[in-house]
Amino acid sequence: MRTALIVVPNRPIRGFNLFGTICSWATPTICQPLGHTSSQVLVRRIRILCLYNGTGNFQWVLPTVHQFEDTSPEQPTMTKTLAVFGATGRQGSSVISNVLADSELSQQFNLRAITRDAGSDKIKGLEDRGVEIAIGDASDPASLNTALKGVHTAFVMTAPAFGPDAFEVQFNSVKHIADAAVAQGVEYIVFSTLPSVINISGGKYKAVTPFDAKAKGEEYIRTLPIKSAFVSLGYFMDNFQSQPFLAPHPAPDGTWVMTRNTSAKAVLPFIDAHADSGKYVTAILAEPDKFEGKRLCAAASLHTMEEVVSILSKTTGKKIVHKQISEEEMRATLPDFAADIFIDALNFGEEYGYFGPGTAELVAEGAKLVRGTLTTFEEYQEKHPLQLEDALKGGWHHGGSQ
Repeated sequence: MRTALIVVPNRPIRGFNLFGTICSWATPTICQPLGHTSSQVLVRRIRILCLYNGTGNFQWVLPTVHQFEDTSPEQPTMTKTLAVFGATGRQGSSVISNVLADSELSQQFNLRAITRDAGSDKIKGLEDRGVEIAIGDASDPASLNTALKGVHTAFVMTAPAFGPDAFEVQFNSVKHIADAAVAQGVEYIVFSTLPSVINISGGKYKAVTPFDAKAKGEEYIRTLPIKSAFVSLGYFMDNFQSQPFLAPHPAPDGTWVMTRNTSAKAVLPFIDAHADSGKYVTAILAEPDKFEGKRLCAAASLHTMEEVVSILSKTTGKKIVHKQISEEEMRATLPDFAADIFIDALNFGEEYGYFGPGTAELVAEGAKLVRGTLTTFEEYQEKHPLQLEDALKGGWHHGGSQ
């Protein structure tokens, strides 16, 4: 049981002068301003009524000194702000949802979504859930400095870029965010990274710039005077729907064919990015010292392409088969601006492993550390069965990195 001593003057108090007269729980310290437009003031769990006369003055309706007893448990104070980049995409929204659903982390962190478009319906939905909104553009360092003021921890992800300067554009996005975080005194960065394909393959596969730019960004962040940890996400389970050129296509004999320039034995690690990517981030948020400097490879399970088409056949009710084709044939099925990226990425994954050597061990280790239960590929496809006809109608979506 605690006693609150509240000293209230017998005269009106003007606007922001509403402080210096209220003592916290039997501690004679000056409280911060409590606001100047409310008709009630909340001190811990005690409400004090006052009158507002519309001219900027408050008139208290209490004697000079009151003493109250509170038997309720003391509530933790949320003093840390977690900034989330990509808040309306797969990864960022997963981080927000998992933090809000976590009884401990939801009390430790206030959430701030960093966005370029504060007027979108998804952003308005986040506001309705109590998430603060800030404008920030990775290509505009000034906006990042404003968006990151007062932030304790930042979850950072960047979208892939395409074109001749794709690597520099994406890397600079990471650099601008990281530099702003350091400048604003952010204490911790959790960065969504990917393996360096060009380095692991010894220069054999040079076209996978979305991976290599993130890997370079991770390398840069590690040089900065800021604590950091990293999550490296596997292949998104919804990519077959969001990237129709990767989905099975109908064949004349009534089957559906998933064509790849890799064999049916090629292995991919799968993650439900919407539901589960945030579970790796919350593991880091819950124990930041434990994970400082470490990288979690995030995937629920690994499957060969042979297993993938078997599961998709079961969940769609259609006969789906894998067919290996040449790189030239594969190129004809892909968007021109991304063909080299996908061909090199698929070849790299089969030869070296999606996360590089030891992919299976890295996935198993990450799954042990995750905060919560992961969705298996079969569970995801049962819940969200691939709509084959819709996939044929779909357009390009940057599914692998959002």
